Amino acid sequence: MVTHIPVLVKEVVEGLNVHSCGRYIDCTVGNGGHAAAILKHSLPGGVLLGIDADPEAIKVARKRLEPYGNAVQLVNDNFANLNMIYQKFSGDATLWPTSGPTPSSPRIDLCVNGILFDLGLSSLQLEDGDRGFSFQQEGPLDMRFGPDQKLTAAEIVNKFPEFRIAQIIWMYGEEPHSRRIARQIVQSRPLSTTLQLAKAVEKAMGGERGRIHPATRTFQALRIVVNQELVNLESALKQAVGLLAREGRLAVISYHSLEDRIVKQFMRRETTDCLCPPETPTCVCGHKARMSLYNKVIKPGAAEIAANPRSRSAKLRVAKRLPV
Repeated sequence: MVTHIPVLVKEVVEGLNVHSCGRYIDCTVGNGGHAAAILKHSLPGGVLLGIDADPEAIKVARKRLEPYGNAVQLVNDNFANLNMIYQKFSGDATLWPTSGPTPSSPRIDLCVNGILFDLGLSSLQLEDGDRGFSFQQEGPLDMRFGPDQKLTAAEIVNKFPEFRIAQIIWMYGEEPHSRRIARQIVQSRPLSTTLQLAKAVEKAMGGERGRIHPATRTFQALRIVVNQELVNLESALKQAVGLLAREGRLAVISYHSLEDRIVKQFMRRETTDCLCPPETPTCVCGHKARMSLYNKVIKPGAAEIAANPRSRSAKLRVAKRLPV
């Protein structure tokens, strides 16, 4: 069985300021690596709510976190539903002490000490060919995080018009050869497996090989669209701030420029008092900062990258809820 190595664990624990009796949410619990570290450092009395859209990840995390008993609750859902998930569990005295807010309370921003988003795919997802995430393994063109989702990668590459496929690959994969790739995909229809798609992309690129596999950006783009990753991320970040206790921490690990840009811009906006254009003589937006930046972006060191090459593109950003 493939072992998933969580990224920047020490830095996440420090960034979240994990402490005893703290209350935490891991919005992408995955295989439970970060969650286990958070629970370990929050003893005694710490509790964690773990969320993941992938039911297989929940199964693995449940087994890994079993030693923590009732201190952890796991939910198979998308973090886009963060508020709803939290409100369901905030009335549970086992997980969230009754001194905190309840689902009927008008204030739900007093309870959570730290919230984590780790936006990368797990090694188990990548290595499981049946999930369709990898261009190096034979499998169906699926790419869904959860089986209840309707749209698959197969539907996009086989049914979408060429101009729309090119647009997706350009916007979400930042692929400069998107038109050429889209044309080849349409000419290669029907495509039913990951390796067929990867070969179509390689053919479109004329066999040229760079630092990364020629299908990397195309697979990224399809996965993002299938799972609505960027839209869900923007929504979840907004919800997360409202759930944080005063001086609670928000930590986000991103792996590609599109999601990192969303996180960076969100934190910049939430740490700024006025968002009016510079030429506006007086503030008319009324925006007030709710957070402050905890530190500059953190990246894995050489030792971590050597031990876990998939960590090389990770970026950790942390912000702290203001005490007002």
